[in-house]
Amino acid sequence: MGIFAHPDDAEFMCTGTLSLLKNAGWSIHIASMAQGDKGTYEFSRKEISAIRKSEASKSAELIGGHYYCLEFEDLYIFYDRETINMTTRLIREIHPDMVFTASPNDYMIDHEITSQIVQTACFSSGVKNLEINEEPFEPVPYLYYCDPMEGKDKFGNLIKPSIYIDITSKMHIKEKMLACHASQRNWLLEHHKIDEYILCMKRYAEMRGKEINVRYAEGFRQHLGHGFPYDNKLIEILGHLVILN
Repeated sequence: MGIFAHPDDAEFMCTGTLSLLKNAGWSIHIASMAQGDKGTYEFSRKEISAIRKSEASKSAELIGGHYYCLEFEDLYIFYDRETINMTTRLIREIHPDMVFTASPNDYMIDHEITSQIVQTACFSSGVKNLEINEEPFEPVPYLYYCDPMEGKDKFGNLIKPSIYIDITSKMHIKEKMLACHASQRNWLLEHHKIDEYILCMKRYAEMRGKEINVRYAEGFRQHLGHGFPYDNKLIEILGHLVILN
């Protein structure tokens, strides 16, 4: 399961790996905390939210996945009771073995707060007295942090992954999934000064690939704090496609 701040974050960060996991027999679920309601210069909040959630659903369908939105607003993702309970509830409903989320250090606070919320929600998957209806489960899911955008923290410092996944065979799928988010081209051009956002994604995956001598790769770091699994589930499932740094 991937849980991210905005509807197109998974496509930038980890859908090559999710596609590989789907081929290995795993069910895939992608969720966004927010509706993507601020990512536009053209539409109203209601209009762009509907567009972006539809784009995210079509993207997930390309790998036989399911999309969910927790219906928060862009720029207003808070680490509070409501978001923790709702995220934990979703995790308990899906009962994932592995969870992917945003980097704890990134250019945007929505990403960083989402990362913190998901960490707590995974840890809380087995907490009995949390005030939600869904039954708790054990063990805590494996938790993997994706690369931050451009592989940099907010100070421009490079963040090196400890885990690389060779996604060369899935780049065509990753590209098609990101292309589903067509509404974002004008927004990214105006706000981020990025026109060819798909080429931008591919260039970054190519950069990570060069670091391990493959064409395209995605980078991750595993959460290894107390109470979380210490072995690496990705190695067990994807074998030689996983390269450790």
